[in-house]
Amino acid sequence: MPTSKKRSDCPISCSLDIWGDKWSLLIIRDLMYAKECTYGDFLKSEEKIATNILASRLLMLEENKLISKLDHPESKAKVLYKLTQKGIDLLPILIEINLWAEKYSDIPEDQKLMLKEVKKDKEAFINKHIKELSKEIP
Repeated sequence: MPTSKKRSDCPISCSLDIWGDKWSLLIIRDLMYAKECTYGDFLKSEEKIATNILASRLLMLEENKLISKLDHPESKAKVLYKLTQKGIDLLPILIEINLWAEKYSDIPEDQKLMLKEVKKDKEAFINKHIKELSKEIP
């Protein structure tokens, strides 16, 4: 059970207590795209997360059941991290953050292409990707 305390009963505040720091959302983002990552994979992201922060965020996300830790099929020294259904259910929020960023920032071309697809039919896009990600849950 998570040891963090709620700041208030506000749903936004409670949610931010779990995934509201920039590193947690970036870990979730990486798992949305890669479907599974090792500790080393996270360290390779362009944001350059420090190892102590990564370890802390992975533990917190696991304690809050947004990610799960699985045995690596090729190495006993490694583990794989995957999103749980609770983590996958953050996809619509990440889509909305991307749409907001597109409106107010310069974003990479691949993100623009993805958002073009989103804008055609947001609900269908989200449902398709949630279904794909959910197939990966052990």
